[in-house]
Amino acid sequence: MPRPTCWLILTAFAGALPAAAEWRAGVAHTKITPPLGMPMAGYYHNRGATGVHDDLYAKALVLERDGSKAALVVFDLISAPEAIVEQARKLVEQQTGIPPERVMISATHAHTGPVLISRTDRYNLEGKMLELAKRYSADLPGMVAATVAKANASLAPVTISSASGHEDSLAFNRRFFMSDGTIGWNPGKLNPKIVKPAGPIDPEVAVVYLETGAKPLATYVNYALHLDTVGGEHYSADYPYTLYSILGRVKGSEMVTLFTQGTSGNVNHIDVKSGAPQRGHHEAARIGTVLAGEVVKMYPKLQPVREGPIQTRREIMKLPLAKFEQSEVAPARATAAKFGEPGAAPFLELVNAFKVVELAERNGKPVEAEVQVITAGDQLAWVALPGEVFVELGQAIKKLSPFRQTIVVELANGSIGYIPNRKAYPEGNYEVVSARVAEGSGEMLVDAALRMLNDCWEKRKAE
Repeated sequence: MPRPTCWLILTAFAGALPAAAEWRAGVAHTKITPPLGMPMAGYYHNRGATGVHDDLYAKALVLERDGSKAALVVFDLISAPEAIVEQARKLVEQQTGIPPERVMISATHAHTGPVLISRTDRYNLEGKMLELAKRYSADLPGMVAATVAKANASLAPVTISSASGHEDSLAFNRRFFMSDGTIGWNPGKLNPKIVKPAGPIDPEVAVVYLETGAKPLATYVNYALHLDTVGGEHYSADYPYTLYSILGRVKGSEMVTLFTQGTSGNVNHIDVKSGAPQRGHHEAARIGTVLAGEVVKMYPKLQPVREGPIQTRREIMKLPLAKFEQSEVAPARATAAKFGEPGAAPFLELVNAFKVVELAERNGKPVEAEVQVITAGDQLAWVALPGEVFVELGQAIKKLSPFRQTIVVELANGSIGYIPNRKAYPEGNYEVVSARVAEGSGEMLVDAALRMLNDCWEKRKAE
Protein backbone atom coordinates (compact mmCIF):
# COMPACT_ATOMS: atom_id res chain seq x y z
CA MET A 1 0.00 0.00 0.00
CA PRO A 2 1.47 3.43 -0.91
CA ARG A 3 2.60 5.57 1.97
CA PRO A 4 1.09 9.07 2.21
CA THR A 5 3.30 12.07 1.66
CA CYS A 6 2.54 14.56 4.39
CA TRP A 7 2.85 18.27 4.70
CA LEU A 8 2.19 20.05 7.99
CA ILE A 9 3.16 23.69 7.85
CA LEU A 10 3.16 25.60 11.09
CA THR A 11 5.81 28.22 10.39
CA ALA A 12 4.89 31.85 11.02
CA PHE A 13 7.04 34.52 9.43
CA ALA A 14 7.88 37.16 12.01
CA GLY A 15 6.51 40.54 11.05
CA ALA A 16 4.73 39.15 7.98
CA LEU A 17 1.43 38.43 9.74
CA PRO A 18 -0.57 40.07 12.49
CA ALA A 19 0.57 39.26 16.02
CA ALA A 20 -2.45 37.04 16.63
CA ALA A 21 -2.81 34.11 14.24
CA GLU A 22 -5.91 34.40 12.11
CA TRP A 23 -7.48 33.15 8.93
CA ARG A 24 -6.75 35.08 5.79
CA ALA A 25 -8.28 34.44 2.41
CA GLY A 26 -8.53 35.78 -1.10
CA VAL A 27 -10.85 34.96 -3.99
CA ALA A 28 -10.85 35.62 -7.71
CA HIS A 29 -12.64 34.55 -10.86
CA THR A 30 -11.65 34.61 -14.53
CA LYS A 31 -13.91 34.23 -17.56
CA ILE A 32 -12.80 31.17 -19.56
CA THR A 33 -15.56 31.00 -22.18
CA PRO A 34 -14.00 29.57 -25.37
CA PRO A 35 -14.56 30.95 -28.88
CA LEU A 36 -17.53 29.70 -30.87
CA GLY A 37 -16.90 26.67 -33.02
CA MET A 38 -15.15 24.74 -30.26
CA PRO A 39 -16.13 21.08 -29.93
CA MET A 40 -18.35 20.58 -26.89
CA ALA A 41 -17.78 17.82 -24.36
CA GLY A 42 -19.96 15.29 -22.63
CA TYR A 43 -21.47 12.89 -25.13
CA TYR A 44 -20.53 10.12 -27.53
CA HIS A 45 -20.99 12.40 -30.54
CA ASN A 46 -19.37 15.65 -31.70
CA ARG A 47 -21.06 19.02 -31.69
CA GLY A 48 -19.68 22.53 -32.07
CA ALA A 49 -20.61 25.54 -29.94
CA THR A 50 -22.88 28.01 -31.73
CA GLY A 51 -23.63 30.47 -28.93
CA VAL A 52 -23.24 31.54 -25.29
CA HIS A 53 -26.10 31.26 -22.82
CA ASP A 54 -23.89 32.21 -19.87
CA ASP A 55 -20.15 32.52 -19.48
CA LEU A 56 -17.87 29.86 -18.00
CA TYR A 57 -15.46 30.77 -15.20
CA ALA A 58 -12.44 29.55 -13.31
CA LYS A 59 -12.67 30.45 -9.62
CA ALA A 60 -10.07 30.28 -6.88
CA LEU A 61 -10.13 30.52 -3.10
CA VAL A 62 -6.78 30.82 -1.33
CA LEU A 63 -6.69 30.16 2.43
CA GLU A 64 -3.81 31.14 4.70
CA ARG A 65 -2.94 30.79 8.36
CA ASP A 66 0.47 31.19 10.00
CA GLY A 67 2.10 31.47 6.58
CA SER A 68 0.62 28.18 5.39
CA LYS A 69 -1.58 28.34 2.28
CA ALA A 70 -3.91 26.15 0.28
CA ALA A 71 -5.74 26.92 -2.95
CA LEU A 72 -9.15 25.53 -3.91
CA VAL A 73 -9.86 25.96 -7.63
CA VAL A 74 -12.92 25.00 -9.66
CA PHE A 75 -13.89 25.64 -13.25
CA ASP A 76 -17.16 25.28 -15.19
CA LEU A 77 -15.84 22.48 -17.40
CA ILE A 78 -16.44 18.76 -17.99
CA SER A 79 -13.31 17.50 -16.20
CA ALA A 80 -9.89 18.35 -14.84
CA PRO A 81 -7.45 16.16 -16.85
CA GLU A 82 -4.24 15.24 -15.09
CA ALA A 83 -1.99 16.89 -17.69
CA ILE A 84 -3.82 20.22 -17.36
CA VAL A 85 -3.80 20.01 -13.56
CA GLU A 86 -0.08 19.22 -13.52
CA GLN A 87 0.81 22.19 -15.72
CA ALA A 88 -1.51 24.55 -13.82
CA ARG A 89 0.00 23.54 -10.49
CA LYS A 90 3.51 24.25 -11.81
CA LEU A 91 2.46 27.71 -12.93
CA VAL A 92 0.67 28.36 -9.63
CA GLU A 93 3.85 27.52 -7.73
CA GLN A 94 5.92 29.79 -9.97
CA GLN A 95 3.53 32.71 -9.55
CA THR A 96 2.50 32.34 -5.90
CA GLY A 97 4.88 29.94 -4.16
CA ILE A 98 1.99 27.60 -3.28
CA PRO A 99 3.30 24.05 -3.86
CA PRO A 100 1.36 21.58 -6.05
CA GLU A 101 0.34 19.39 -3.13
CA ARG A 102 -1.58 22.34 -1.65
CA VAL A 103 -3.57 23.11 -4.81
CA MET A 104 -6.89 21.34 -5.46
CA ILE A 105 -8.28 21.77 -8.98
CA SER A 106 -11.72 20.40 -9.82
CA ALA A 107 -14.42 20.63 -12.49
CA THR A 108 -18.16 21.08 -12.08
CA HIS A 109 -18.74 18.54 -14.89
CA ALA A 110 -20.64 20.91 -17.18
CA HIS A 111 -21.64 19.14 -20.42
CA THR A 112 -22.05 22.51 -22.14
CA GLY A 113 -18.38 23.45 -22.15
CA PRO A 114 -15.46 22.61 -24.43
CA VAL A 115 -13.64 19.37 -25.11
CA LEU A 116 -10.32 19.32 -23.28
CA ILE A 117 -7.45 17.60 -25.05
CA SER A 118 -5.70 15.19 -22.71
CA ARG A 119 -3.75 11.95 -22.96
CA THR A 120 -6.88 10.13 -24.06
CA ASP A 121 -9.50 11.51 -26.42
CA ARG A 122 -12.55 9.78 -27.83
CA TYR A 123 -13.73 12.62 -30.06
CA ASN A 124 -11.53 11.91 -33.11
CA LEU A 125 -11.31 15.64 -33.81
CA GLU A 126 -9.74 17.10 -36.93
CA GLY A 127 -9.37 20.41 -38.75
CA LYS A 128 -10.43 23.65 -37.07
CA MET A 129 -12.17 21.87 -34.19
CA LEU A 130 -8.96 20.06 -33.27
CA GLU A 131 -6.92 23.25 -33.58
CA LEU A 132 -9.30 25.20 -31.32
CA ALA A 133 -9.42 22.42 -28.72
CA LYS A 134 -5.64 22.12 -28.60
CA ARG A 135 -5.19 25.87 -28.24
CA TYR A 136 -7.77 26.17 -25.49
CA SER A 137 -6.38 23.19 -23.55
CA ALA A 138 -2.88 24.69 -23.80
CA ASP A 139 -4.10 28.07 -22.54
CA LEU A 140 -6.24 26.77 -19.66
CA PRO A 141 -3.41 26.12 -17.15
CA GLY A 142 -2.28 29.72 -17.53
CA MET A 143 -5.80 31.01 -16.93
CA VAL A 144 -6.09 28.87 -13.81
CA ALA A 145 -2.73 30.06 -12.47
CA ALA A 146 -3.60 33.71 -13.13
CA THR A 147 -6.83 33.26 -11.15
CA VAL A 148 -4.99 31.75 -8.19
CA ALA A 149 -2.37 34.51 -8.34
CA LYS A 150 -5.09 37.15 -8.25
CA ALA A 151 -6.74 35.48 -5.27
CA ASN A 152 -3.39 35.16 -3.52
CA ALA A 153 -2.68 38.86 -4.05
CA SER A 154 -5.95 39.82 -2.37
CA LEU A 155 -5.44 37.97 0.94
CA ALA A 156 -7.19 39.67 3.85
CA PRO A 157 -8.28 38.70 7.37
CA VAL A 158 -11.50 36.70 7.29
CA THR A 159 -13.88 34.74 9.45
CA ILE A 160 -14.81 31.27 8.17
CA SER A 161 -18.01 29.47 9.03
CA SER A 162 -19.72 26.36 7.71
CA ALA A 163 -22.98 24.43 7.77
CA SER A 164 -24.64 21.39 6.26
CA GLY A 165 -28.03 21.79 4.62
CA HIS A 166 -30.37 19.08 3.35
CA GLU A 167 -31.98 18.95 -0.10
CA ASP A 168 -33.47 15.64 -1.22
CA SER A 169 -35.89 16.73 -3.96
CA LEU A 170 -33.36 17.40 -6.73
CA ALA A 171 -31.16 14.32 -6.97
CA PHE A 172 -32.11 10.77 -7.94
CA ASN A 173 -30.07 7.61 -8.20
CA ARG A 174 -30.06 6.77 -11.91
CA ARG A 175 -29.60 2.99 -11.48
CA PHE A 176 -32.70 0.89 -10.82
CA PHE A 177 -33.71 -2.65 -10.00
CA MET A 178 -35.95 -3.71 -12.87
CA SER A 179 -38.78 -6.25 -12.83
CA ASP A 180 -36.85 -8.58 -15.14
CA GLY A 181 -34.01 -8.88 -12.60
CA THR A 182 -31.60 -6.55 -14.40
CA ILE A 183 -30.15 -3.20 -13.36
CA GLY A 184 -31.50 -0.37 -15.50
CA TRP A 185 -29.59 2.84 -16.20
CA ASN A 186 -31.72 5.91 -16.95
CA PRO A 187 -34.55 3.54 -17.92
CA GLY A 188 -36.99 6.29 -18.82
CA LYS A 189 -39.74 8.23 -17.12
CA LEU A 190 -42.78 6.28 -15.89
CA ASN A 191 -41.22 3.01 -17.00
CA PRO A 192 -43.50 0.31 -15.54
CA LYS A 193 -40.59 -2.13 -15.25
CA ILE A 194 -38.85 -0.01 -12.59
CA VAL A 195 -39.00 -1.60 -9.14
CA LYS A 196 -36.88 0.76 -7.03
CA PRO A 197 -33.57 2.69 -7.04
CA ALA A 198 -30.46 0.51 -6.81
CA GLY A 199 -28.65 3.01 -4.58
CA PRO A 200 -29.00 6.18 -2.49
CA ILE A 201 -28.44 9.87 -3.06
CA ASP A 202 -26.47 12.27 -0.85
CA PRO A 203 -28.79 15.12 0.20
CA GLU A 204 -26.13 17.14 2.04
CA VAL A 205 -25.61 20.72 0.87
CA ALA A 206 -22.21 21.69 2.26
CA VAL A 207 -21.72 25.43 2.71
CA VAL A 208 -18.53 27.29 3.66
CA TYR A 209 -18.88 31.05 4.00
CA LEU A 210 -16.11 33.64 4.27
CA GLU A 211 -16.41 37.31 5.05
CA THR A 212 -13.90 40.05 5.74
CA GLY A 213 -15.25 42.41 8.36
CA ALA A 214 -18.94 42.55 7.48
CA LYS A 215 -18.27 42.19 3.75
CA PRO A 216 -19.18 38.87 2.07
CA LEU A 217 -16.14 37.42 0.34
CA ALA A 218 -17.07 33.92 -0.84
CA THR A 219 -19.58 31.12 -0.53
CA TYR A 220 -18.34 27.61 -1.29
CA VAL A 221 -21.09 25.07 -2.08
CA ASN A 222 -20.77 21.31 -2.58
CA TYR A 223 -23.65 19.09 -3.69
CA ALA A 224 -23.84 15.67 -5.34
CA LEU A 225 -25.86 16.08 -8.53
CA HIS A 226 -24.52 15.13 -11.97
CA LEU A 227 -24.30 18.20 -14.21
CA ASP A 228 -26.14 17.37 -17.44
CA THR A 229 -29.33 19.37 -17.41
CA VAL A 230 -29.10 21.82 -20.30
CA GLY A 231 -27.81 20.13 -23.47
CA GLY A 232 -27.68 21.95 -26.76
CA GLU A 233 -24.89 23.88 -28.45
CA HIS A 234 -24.63 27.02 -26.30
CA TYR A 235 -21.98 27.38 -23.60
CA SER A 236 -23.44 27.29 -20.10
CA ALA A 237 -22.39 26.51 -16.54
CA ASP A 238 -25.73 24.63 -16.21
CA TYR A 239 -27.58 24.85 -12.89
CA PRO A 240 -24.62 26.42 -10.97
CA TYR A 241 -25.17 29.53 -13.13
CA THR A 242 -28.49 30.15 -11.37
CA LEU A 243 -26.89 29.31 -8.01
CA TYR A 244 -24.15 31.89 -8.65
CA SER A 245 -26.67 34.50 -9.75
CA ILE A 246 -29.08 34.15 -6.83
CA LEU A 247 -26.41 34.07 -4.11
CA GLY A 248 -24.83 37.11 -5.73
CA ARG A 249 -28.12 38.99 -5.46
CA VAL A 250 -28.54 37.90 -1.84
CA LYS A 251 -25.02 38.69 -0.63
CA GLY A 252 -23.82 41.21 -3.21
CA SER A 253 -22.37 40.92 -6.68
CA GLU A 254 -18.77 41.18 -5.41
CA MET A 255 -19.07 37.90 -3.51
CA VAL A 256 -17.67 34.91 -5.42
CA THR A 257 -19.63 31.65 -5.31
CA LEU A 258 -17.72 28.43 -5.92
CA PHE A 259 -19.62 25.23 -6.67
CA THR A 260 -17.97 21.82 -6.51
CA GLN A 261 -19.42 18.46 -7.45
CA GLY A 262 -19.98 15.89 -4.73
CA THR A 263 -19.73 12.19 -5.52
CA SER A 264 -22.48 11.77 -8.11
CA GLY A 265 -21.28 9.11 -10.53
CA ASN A 266 -24.61 7.28 -10.23
CA VAL A 267 -26.86 10.27 -9.46
CA ASN A 268 -28.69 12.69 -11.74
CA HIS A 269 -31.71 15.02 -11.80
CA ILE A 270 -34.24 12.77 -13.56
CA ASP A 271 -37.35 11.92 -11.54
CA VAL A 272 -38.65 8.74 -13.21
CA LYS A 273 -41.90 8.94 -11.24
CA SER A 274 -42.84 12.11 -13.11
CA GLY A 275 -43.68 12.37 -16.78
CA ALA A 276 -42.78 16.06 -16.93
CA PRO A 277 -39.87 17.04 -19.23
CA GLN A 278 -36.62 17.79 -17.39
CA ARG A 279 -34.30 19.25 -19.99
CA GLY A 280 -33.13 22.73 -20.89
CA HIS A 281 -32.30 26.04 -19.26
CA HIS A 282 -35.63 26.27 -17.46
CA GLU A 283 -34.86 22.99 -15.67
CA ALA A 284 -31.34 24.17 -14.82
CA ALA A 285 -32.84 27.37 -13.42
CA ARG A 286 -35.30 25.40 -11.29
CA ILE A 287 -32.55 23.21 -9.83
CA GLY A 288 -30.24 26.16 -9.23
CA THR A 289 -33.03 28.10 -7.52
CA VAL A 290 -33.97 25.27 -5.15
CA LEU A 291 -30.30 24.65 -4.32
CA ALA A 292 -29.69 28.37 -3.74
CA GLY A 293 -32.70 28.46 -1.44
CA GLU A 294 -31.19 25.77 0.77
CA VAL A 295 -27.88 27.67 0.89
CA VAL A 296 -29.68 30.88 1.89
CA LYS A 297 -31.47 28.94 4.63
CA MET A 298 -28.08 27.85 5.95
CA TYR A 299 -26.59 31.35 6.29
CA PRO A 300 -28.21 31.95 9.73
CA LYS A 301 -27.12 28.46 10.87
CA LEU A 302 -23.43 28.80 10.06
CA GLN A 303 -20.98 27.75 12.77
CA PRO A 304 -17.55 29.38 13.10
CA VAL A 305 -14.54 27.34 12.03
CA ARG A 306 -12.02 27.72 14.82
CA GLU A 307 -8.52 28.79 13.93
CA GLY A 308 -5.99 26.02 13.48
CA PRO A 309 -3.31 24.85 11.08
CA ILE A 310 -3.85 24.14 7.41
CA GLN A 311 -2.71 20.60 6.73
CA THR A 312 -2.47 18.86 3.37
CA ARG A 313 -1.88 15.25 2.41
CA ARG A 314 -1.59 13.60 -0.99
CA GLU A 315 -1.31 9.96 -2.00
CA ILE A 316 -0.99 8.49 -5.49
CA MET A 317 -2.91 5.21 -5.66
CA LYS A 318 -2.18 2.56 -8.29
CA LEU A 319 -5.57 1.14 -9.21
CA PRO A 320 -5.89 -2.22 -10.99
CA LEU A 321 -7.31 -2.21 -14.52
CA ALA A 322 -10.79 -3.40 -15.40
CA LYS A 323 -10.82 -6.83 -16.97
CA PHE A 324 -11.01 -7.37 -20.72
CA GLU A 325 -10.05 -10.06 -23.21
CA GLN A 326 -7.39 -9.65 -25.90
CA SER A 327 -9.91 -10.95 -28.40
CA GLU A 328 -11.95 -7.80 -27.77
CA VAL A 329 -9.20 -5.38 -28.84
CA ALA A 330 -9.38 -5.57 -32.64
CA PRO A 331 -13.20 -5.29 -32.82
CA ALA A 332 -13.08 -2.45 -30.27
CA ARG A 333 -10.59 -0.50 -32.39
CA ALA A 334 -12.80 -0.95 -35.44
CA THR A 335 -15.86 0.29 -33.52
CA ALA A 336 -14.02 3.26 -31.97
CA ALA A 337 -12.77 4.32 -35.41
CA LYS A 338 -16.40 4.81 -36.50
CA PHE A 339 -17.01 7.48 -33.83
CA GLY A 340 -18.97 10.34 -35.29
CA GLU A 341 -20.81 8.21 -37.83
CA PRO A 342 -24.59 8.15 -37.23
CA GLY A 343 -25.59 4.79 -35.77
CA ALA A 344 -21.98 3.59 -35.75
CA ALA A 345 -22.70 1.11 -32.96
CA PRO A 346 -25.14 0.53 -30.09
CA PHE A 347 -24.38 2.89 -27.22
CA LEU A 348 -22.95 0.42 -24.70
CA GLU A 349 -20.93 -1.25 -27.44
CA LEU A 350 -19.37 2.11 -28.28
CA VAL A 351 -18.71 2.83 -24.59
CA ASN A 352 -17.03 -0.54 -24.13
CA ALA A 353 -14.97 -0.12 -27.31
CA PHE A 354 -13.31 3.07 -26.09
CA LYS A 355 -12.62 1.45 -22.72
CA VAL A 356 -11.04 -1.66 -24.23
CA VAL A 357 -8.87 0.38 -26.62
CA GLU A 358 -7.60 2.54 -23.77
CA LEU A 359 -6.94 -0.40 -21.47
CA ALA A 360 -5.09 -2.29 -24.20
CA GLU A 361 -2.84 0.70 -24.80
CA ARG A 362 -1.90 0.75 -21.12
CA ASN A 363 -0.17 -2.65 -21.49
CA GLY A 364 -1.05 -3.60 -17.94
CA LYS A 365 0.04 -0.32 -16.37
CA PRO A 366 -2.30 0.49 -13.46
CA VAL A 367 -4.33 3.69 -13.34
CA GLU A 368 -2.70 6.31 -11.12
CA ALA A 369 -5.25 8.18 -9.03
CA GLU A 370 -4.46 11.06 -6.70
CA VAL A 371 -6.31 11.32 -3.40
CA GLN A 372 -5.82 14.68 -1.70
CA VAL A 373 -6.87 15.99 1.70
CA ILE A 374 -6.87 19.62 2.88
CA THR A 375 -7.92 20.44 6.45
CA ALA A 376 -8.62 23.73 8.20
CA GLY A 377 -8.11 23.44 11.94
CA ASP A 378 -9.90 20.50 13.56
CA GLN A 379 -13.36 21.08 12.12
CA LEU A 380 -13.27 21.36 8.33
CA ALA A 381 -11.77 19.05 5.71
CA TRP A 382 -11.82 18.61 1.94
CA VAL A 383 -11.17 15.34 0.10
CA ALA A 384 -10.43 15.35 -3.64
CA LEU A 385 -11.07 12.27 -5.81
CA PRO A 386 -10.19 12.11 -9.54
CA GLY A 387 -13.22 10.64 -11.28
CA GLU A 388 -16.99 10.24 -11.39
CA VAL A 389 -17.39 8.52 -8.06
CA PHE A 390 -20.41 6.55 -6.87
CA VAL A 391 -22.30 8.34 -4.14
CA GLU A 392 -21.89 5.48 -1.64
CA LEU A 393 -18.11 5.98 -1.62
CA GLY A 394 -18.35 9.67 -0.79
CA GLN A 395 -20.86 8.95 1.95
CA ALA A 396 -18.50 6.39 3.49
CA ILE A 397 -15.74 9.01 3.71
CA LYS A 398 -18.06 11.56 5.31
CA LYS A 399 -19.46 9.05 7.80
CA LEU A 400 -16.06 7.86 9.02
CA SER A 401 -14.14 11.15 8.91
CA PRO A 402 -13.15 12.53 12.32
CA PHE A 403 -13.81 16.12 11.20
CA ARG A 404 -17.06 17.94 11.96
CA GLN A 405 -17.60 18.61 8.28
CA THR A 406 -15.88 16.78 5.43
CA ILE A 407 -16.50 17.92 1.87
CA VAL A 408 -15.80 15.30 -0.80
CA VAL A 409 -15.08 16.71 -4.27
CA GLU A 410 -15.09 14.51 -7.35
CA LEU A 411 -13.43 15.16 -10.73
CA ALA A 412 -10.54 16.79 -8.89
CA ASN A 413 -6.83 16.65 -9.80
CA GLY A 414 -7.45 14.23 -12.64
CA SER A 415 -10.16 12.48 -14.60
CA ILE A 416 -10.00 8.68 -14.68
CA GLY A 417 -13.63 8.00 -15.58
CA TYR A 418 -16.27 6.21 -13.53
CA ILE A 419 -15.43 4.77 -10.13
CA PRO A 420 -18.26 2.45 -9.05
CA ASN A 421 -18.47 0.87 -5.64
CA ARG A 422 -17.80 -2.86 -5.27
CA LYS A 423 -21.51 -3.75 -5.19
CA ALA A 424 -22.14 -2.28 -8.66
CA TYR A 425 -19.66 -4.39 -10.64
CA PRO A 426 -21.68 -7.61 -10.83
CA GLU A 427 -24.81 -5.53 -11.50
CA GLY A 428 -23.28 -4.05 -14.68
CA ASN A 429 -24.69 -1.40 -17.02
CA TYR A 430 -23.25 1.93 -18.18
CA GLU A 431 -20.95 3.09 -15.40
CA VAL A 432 -19.47 -0.38 -14.91
CA VAL A 433 -19.08 -0.92 -18.66
CA SER A 434 -17.30 2.43 -18.89
CA ALA A 435 -15.06 2.04 -15.80
CA ARG A 436 -11.32 1.72 -16.51
CA VAL A 437 -10.58 0.52 -12.99
CA ALA A 438 -11.31 -2.86 -11.45
CA GLU A 439 -13.74 -3.83 -8.73
CA GLY A 440 -12.57 -2.60 -5.32
CA SER A 441 -10.75 0.46 -6.69
CA GLY A 442 -13.30 2.85 -5.20
CA GLU A 443 -12.89 1.31 -1.77
CA MET A 444 -9.11 1.73 -2.10
CA LEU A 445 -9.66 5.48 -2.58
CA VAL A 446 -11.94 5.61 0.46
CA ASP A 447 -9.33 3.84 2.61
CA ALA A 448 -6.62 6.26 1.48
CA ALA A 449 -8.77 9.30 2.22
CA LEU A 450 -9.63 8.05 5.68
CA ARG A 451 -5.97 7.28 6.48
CA MET A 452 -5.01 10.84 5.60
CA LEU A 453 -7.96 12.41 7.40
CA ASN A 454 -7.16 10.46 10.55
CA ASP A 455 -3.48 11.35 10.28
CA CYS A 456 -4.33 15.06 10.07
CA TRP A 457 -6.71 14.69 13.01
CA GLU A 458 -4.12 12.95 15.18
CA LYS A 459 -1.47 15.53 14.32
CA ARG A 460 -3.84 18.33 15.27
CA LYS A 461 -4.85 16.72 18.57
CA ALA A 462 -1.22 16.06 19.47
CA GLU A 463 -0.32 19.75 19.38
